[in-house]
Amino acid sequence: MAINEGDFVKLSYTGSANGIVFDTTDEDAAKSADIHSTSAIYGPVTICVGQKHVISGLDEELVGKDAGDEADVTVPPEKAFGERDPKKIQSFQKNKFKDKPVRGMRINVEDQGEGTVVDVIGSRVVVDFNPVLAGQTLSYHYKIEEIVTDPLEEFRGLIRLYAGKDMEVSLDDEKATVTLPPGITYDRRWLLWRGRIIHEGFELIDGISEITLVETYKKPEKTEA
Repeated sequence: MAINEGDFVKLSYTGSANGIVFDTTDEDAAKSADIHSTSAIYGPVTICVGQKHVISGLDEELVGKDAGDEADVTVPPEKAFGERDPKKIQSFQKNKFKDKPVRGMRINVEDQGEGTVVDVIGSRVVVDFNPVLAGQTLSYHYKIEEIVTDPLEEFRGLIRLYAGKDMEVSLDDEKATVTLPPGITYDRRWLLWRGRIIHEGFELIDGISEITLVETYKKPEKTEA
């Protein structure tokens, strides 16, 4: 069955720029490329085709394909991270920064967001706010592992995609219940994307009419002296 926009699929991929791997769902590939993260969850990701859950060039490539298809695709900058914008390279006084800026450092500037220090000249610091891979043509090797049709698995996939972790989820009579792990209220990624998860759960998944987030706290047991 050919894949259409709006279909959920499980996707494995490895992305590279100039032969250097920068993103992958394969843990061994991440280790080989020295980009492995102990906090990341590896394995196929569940995405909704056409929703830009992956970069546009890869997303568009999936339409019309079938489960089991495996291929390579070249993605130009305009369908990846965009062209480099010279206006996004700015300079600041060195004393604006708490930590000593050095070339290559990722740095956050108020009202500007995150950028990369590209040069330090005297008392001036030059920061590039373009995405790191802006202006580059990317290569992806991908495999469509399967088409996902179960609403529960679709919703679990959205949570993992945005929150970066698996959570306990149940679905009964179109009512989804998410049991939140301890400490999640302090997780910046969860706080940032929680609203999007709920919105897309309703908009993209047939069979969900209510979503409940459950937080449970247990009183700590007293230790004997």
